[in-house]
Amino acid sequence: MRTTPPTKTDAATAASNAAPPPAKAAPGDFADVTASAATLRRFLHGLPGVDAVGLEARAAALGTRSIKTTAKAYAIDLAISMIDLTTLEGADTAGKVRALGAKAVHPDPTDRTTPRTAAVCVYPDMVATAKEAVAGTDVKVASVATAFPAGRAALDVKLADVRDAVAAGADEIDMVIDRGAFLAGDYMKVYEEIVAVKETSGQARLKVIFETGELSTYDNIRRASWIGMLAGADFIKTSTGKVGVNATPANTLLMLEAVRDFRAQTGVQVGVKPAGGIRTTKDAVKFLVLVNETAGADWLDNHWFRFGASSLLNDLLMQRQKLATGRYSGPDYVTVD
Repeated sequence: MRTTPPTKTDAATAASNAAPPPAKAAPGDFADVTASAATLRRFLHGLPGVDAVGLEARAAALGTRSIKTTAKAYAIDLAISMIDLTTLEGADTAGKVRALGAKAVHPDPTDRTTPRTAAVCVYPDMVATAKEAVAGTDVKVASVATAFPAGRAALDVKLADVRDAVAAGADEIDMVIDRGAFLAGDYMKVYEEIVAVKETSGQARLKVIFETGELSTYDNIRRASWIGMLAGADFIKTSTGKVGVNATPANTLLMLEAVRDFRAQTGVQVGVKPAGGIRTTKDAVKFLVLVNETAGADWLDNHWFRFGASSLLNDLLMQRQKLATGRYSGPDYVTVD
């Protein structure tokens, strides 16, 4: 189900307002799309409509694919290496974050061949603690920001949130879009805020969270994906994990199609991160099949695909142990998150 949005030409300067840094032009042939609120709206509403029935049927069909034992072992290790091991609770303590970091570095202390997770994801005030916990390894520290999870704050407050996380050593920033502005049709405000956060993030990679469960329609998810990519997102991310509907095969498939088409037209590759509700090895394998069959093998790497999860890691470890020993060890044999 490939849908290719219309190509734009004639570069123009991106619109900006007094609050955020000057908005940068979108890549290549899409520079004129962000020249004004009107051109951005025209482009987004000119994107092909999503066939919801077809999208869900394809996602369901891909989810029935079975894989052999050797392929399953590879998929489990790949999925472990793609996890952003996450704790985002009001009751988080330094001790909990240190334990999370230790688990990210050595997910299975009894088997040092187990891959490390891609990152740990915490609130900005826990970044420094997380950095100490994973020091000397390639495990990244991601920080949510921009008044996560609701995003209800003034832009200067959001940018201060980002600056604090970056100053503490965050390698990655997970921001939330202003869903109220998006649903009101103020696409330029959403775009300019992402540009401002990208600028403030410096060298940290930026993941843009849409909260797909609040966007109501697949057409809106497609539009949000294009806003994020045009604004310079390094990743587009489904959800905060804090609402009733989070990552689903269908909404992730739609976002994978968007990044595939964006690279085809601009040469710029953007990652995808489904988050929330992915709890079992079976779930993770389904998502990996979606990636391979939709975006392709270039995205089967933790630089371009992540799982936002906490409980998923333990199930992957139990399944890994079962493949190695022939016995299902159960949850008492893995560390508690």
